[in-house]
Amino acid sequence: MGRNFEDLKREVWDRGICSGCGACVAVCPADAIIFRKGNDSEAPVNTGYCKDLTDHVECGACYSACPRTEEAVSAKKMLGDHISIGSAKSGFEVSGKQSGGAITAILANAFEEGLIDAVVTVSEDKWTHEPFSALITSKEAIISTAGSRYNWWVPTLAALKEAVVTKKYNRIAVVATPCAAQALRRMKESENDLIKPFGNAIRLIIGLFCTETFDYGKLVEGKLRSELEIEPWNIRGFDVKGRLEIRMNDDKTESISLKDIEDCIRPGCIHCTEFTAVDSDISAGSIGSGEGFTTIIIRNQEGQGFVDSAVRKGRLIFMNEYDPASIEKLAEKKSKRK
Repeated sequence: MGRNFEDLKREVWDRGICSGCGACVAVCPADAIIFRKGNDSEAPVNTGYCKDLTDHVECGACYSACPRTEEAVSAKKMLGDHISIGSAKSGFEVSGKQSGGAITAILANAFEEGLIDAVVTVSEDKWTHEPFSALITSKEAIISTAGSRYNWWVPTLAALKEAVVTKKYNRIAVVATPCAAQALRRMKESENDLIKPFGNAIRLIIGLFCTETFDYGKLVEGKLRSELEIEPWNIRGFDVKGRLEIRMNDDKTESISLKDIEDCIRPGCIHCTEFTAVDSDISAGSIGSGEGFTTIIIRNQEGQGFVDSAVRKGRLIFMNEYDPASIEKLAEKKSKRK
């Protein structure tokens, strides 16, 4: 007998370990799994219909895609398998870039060269910084939305439904946190006929270094606005480097201890032991590289191909230099979570 959403609910949602990646929302053929907004968003909910339970037609798509089920537990930790690691930056000016703008450069080049036809990523409201899952289909749009928003929780993979099912894109790049990267890898390797269209459409997985994600409402509306009197429209950007760093429009930086904002961390993140997105084709983050550069971990031939193309076209500058100790320190710390 196959698995269904009740198994997923019992193993993941009810235990408080849901990563919030949105994979189950994307692959549900009945659109019956959703995330509610507000305090009820710690795990998705089923709206009352299940292809398996209601119509007795085997499905199991939601369970097969989830990175937190009992069968999805991965032994891969730390830096993971890789071909090479180095520091990189964009070979052209990228306004609003995070660290070196390397991911924007790789994706912009991929659009130019016809390697991809869409990107699933996270964008934001420019005024409030509230994040949302987005589908981007042009080089110009990927450049204009440069800058990481992955400090905030959003069900990123939910936009895959629009990309694959509605718009029929079949050369998709996805920029994802480690949990979402694991879900994407499960999609690519799945034998479930309902998931195969998603797996076949995903051409590139870019995973981001991640310690945890934060609930937007709790952190921005609660801590920043109410307690610290920091308005979101005065903020230029965020980064997590052992502390939450808030870059202001006046070039000042506010730094907040992660311990002071523990209550804003998404509950499912507490159970995550993976820092470097080992299931991606390319991993990236600011840790391990100097100012103005992005650390790039090339994990397989697919990732190597995208990087080589961007370097060859002058869109990316890549150097075989990085600080392994700083990456390994955070990776080891996170791997010890239970």
